[in-house]
This record gives sequence, structure tokens and C-alpha cells, in this order.
Amino acid sequence: MSIKEIEAVLLENEDISEEFLLEVTQDQRIGAQKALLKWRTAQEKQNKLVREFEDMLQNEREIWESGVRYIAGIDEVGRGPLAGPVIAAAVILPKDFYLLGLTDSKKVTKKNREEFYEVIYSKAISIGIGIVSSEEIDRINIYEATKVAMQKAINELTLSPEHLLIDAMKLPLTIPQTSIIKGDSKSISIAASSIIAKVTRDRYMEQLSGEYPQYGFETNMGYGTSDHLEAMDKFGVTREHRRSFAPVRERSLLTKLF
Repeated sequence: MSIKEIEAVLLENEDISEEFLLEVTQDQRIGAQKALLKWRTAQEKQNKLVREFEDMLQNEREIWESGVRYIAGIDEVGRGPLAGPVIAAAVILPKDFYLLGLTDSKKVTKKNREEFYEVIYSKAISIGIGIVSSEEIDRINIYEATKVAMQKAINELTLSPEHLLIDAMKLPLTIPQTSIIKGDSKSISIAASSIIAKVTRDRYMEQLSGEYPQYGFETNMGYGTSDHLEAMDKFGVTREHRRSFAPVRERSLLTKLF
């Protein structure tokens, strides 16, 4: 076989016979060995993703096996920024949900987050979004606002979850719940909610940048980057800024935008 034919077989076929792999292994041509190395590297990466996905299903499997049908994974995005809302998502996934590479939204590229977002929305049993404004954050503090956002997300679900898997939080609800530290990298349901919340908030901040182009919200997402701090020094703070946060509070006497 030519090198191109070997590459095509390795690329296009999911099940490669041991005989074929042995034949390529014994092929002394450099091109054949490069093609084999590329294939083995891809296989190792794929197998790693499968193992990670299976590990992240352990919490769900244990709960499903207890007779529970509907598990809601819950996570939030936006606790740290100086501007914009905190947004939470609640996601109920079917038992046959399968999406390799799904993990904490902060570890996923923007392109993959967008792709995962579409897959999750198309496959999920139900999705709820909870949004708490910067004004409300200032009124009740960011920790309480996060809990409110999560409860709003749960209330937006089209059916009642029987168990909650929450990223490092405990909610004042009667629904049985499990709080998992770094849950967005340990639970598929929480990871899915992390993706939904992140993409939803990023889109909100990108849209907000059209109203306030000076602040670079489309890139900093409201976080206290140097360009954002400089913009506040120059232009003041907006109604989307969290005045209870020290860097904003210190600048709140400057000209305000409405």
C-alpha cells in the first residue's frame, strides 16, 4: 500500500485489524511509521477522553442506581467580575448523554464551548437559567446572589429534579442535594451546567460591549483586567458595575454612565 492509502485506512476506519497494524508496524518506510504514530497518539487521546467521561459519570450513576430519574447539575459563572450579572444554569441530562471532552468550562476553548452548548441544548431533558443583576449583587452580596441565581435556574426547569449536584454550594431547598468541590470537573451534569452558564454570560457581556464599547467587555467579560480598570479610571462606572466590589467602589465617585 502507498503511504496515502495507509493514512486513509488509519483515518477513516474506527476498527483497525491487528493484522493491518502489524503490517504497518513492520513497514520500514518513514511515512508509514509517522502515520502509525499519529494514529496511536490520536487513539491514546480518545481513550483518555473516554476514561475521563466515565469517571465524571460516577456521581450520576450512583444516584440513578438508587432509583432517581432526574438529576440536575448546577453551576454558576461570574462571581469574580467587577461588572455584569452572576448567571447560574441547571441542567438535567438523559442517562444516555455522551459528549467526550466535556469538563469545566474554564478548561474548554471558546470554540468547543459554543459547540458543546449546542449539543447540550439539543440533548438535555431540561435546562434552566438564573440571572442576578449587579444591582442585586450589591444589595445582598455575591455569595447570596449566587445562591439566588442557582435557585432561579432550578425554578426555570420544566420538570422537578429529584436530586441536585451542585458545584461547591449548599442551597436552602428540600430537594436532596450533593455539593461537590470542583464539581465542574467531577460531574458531567455540573460540567454541562458550567458550559451553559459560561456561554450565556459571555454572550450577555459581548452584547453589553455594544452599549459600553470603552470597557472591553467582549474580551474581559467584566473581570478586573488592566484595560478594564483603566477604562473605569477614564470613563467612570456604569450601572452594570458592582459598586460593592472594592475596585469599583473606589472609582464610584467618578462620572457615571446610565
